[in-house]
Amino acid sequence: MTPQEPSGVLIVHKHAGVTSHDIVNRIRRLYQTRRVGHTGTLDPMATGVLVVLIGRSAKACEYLCTDAKRYRATLRLGLTTDTEDTTGTVLTTSDRLPSPDEVQKVLPQFCGKILQVPPMYSALKINGQKLVDLARQGQTVERQAREIEIFALCATPTNVASDYLLDVHCSGGTYIRTLCADIGNALGCGGAMASLERTETGGFSIENAHSIAEVEEMNERERLDLLIPTEALFSSLPAISLPAFYEKLCRGGCEIYLKKIGRNDPVGSRVRLCRANGSFFALGEVGEYEAGIAVKAIKTFVLE
Repeated sequence: MTPQEPSGVLIVHKHAGVTSHDIVNRIRRLYQTRRVGHTGTLDPMATGVLVVLIGRSAKACEYLCTDAKRYRATLRLGLTTDTEDTTGTVLTTSDRLPSPDEVQKVLPQFCGKILQVPPMYSALKINGQKLVDLARQGQTVERQAREIEIFALCATPTNVASDYLLDVHCSGGTYIRTLCADIGNALGCGGAMASLERTETGGFSIENAHSIAEVEEMNERERLDLLIPTEALFSSLPAISLPAFYEKLCRGGCEIYLKKIGRNDPVGSRVRLCRANGSFFALGEVGEYEAGIAVKAIKTFVLE
């Protein structure tokens, strides 16, 4: 890493019609670094919050927990498609549309912890192959249902009889397309997703996101000023401030015994490791060692 390489988190308001990878490529050019990643793919038709990791921050992705997300989506009743959204081939249609009361009555069965079968048109891999690649070849394979959690689900009628605006607060790994299809199936008329906007992920909100067009119009200094410190990705974790002596040991790969620094964090927990002045430098994990319970750095983000 060169001293000039930018590092941090950029909250992008993704527009429709481009892939998440397209956004990453444009950010690479704008920030002049190959080290760019993101924390969760959005389909080309989807818009909203895309958390982009730049420079050393890109290596944080593998350490991020599956987080809760919020979405706004349009559920269109009366049809089914092969992709579970309105970009796909229509498989069935229905002239009978349920009443708003009927829609409200089925929603509770989709709240809480439920099982969801991932769609064929997804980036999920089975035996090393992406489901979407198999689907495009006309293949369908058996998928295991996975447990997800819907914390809150609201459906608001629109001025189009077939369309409802969904507000969804859910666990990571939830497919909103599949949720729309499952609601339509429960109502007996079929359903598909007509639009999708991710409004929040990882504690980052769409109100704080910037479009690619905005970023492209900025000068280099303004772009750098947009970057949020890597620590923000782990803001929900407890912080441990280490005196200079222990910080040096920690940076050298040594475990730091909690009893020596007056801590009692539980085994298995992850923490933000900070300098004595409180500034973040690494992600740590608490474990049980021969001489007791200690914390050890598992990824350093700020070099000395």
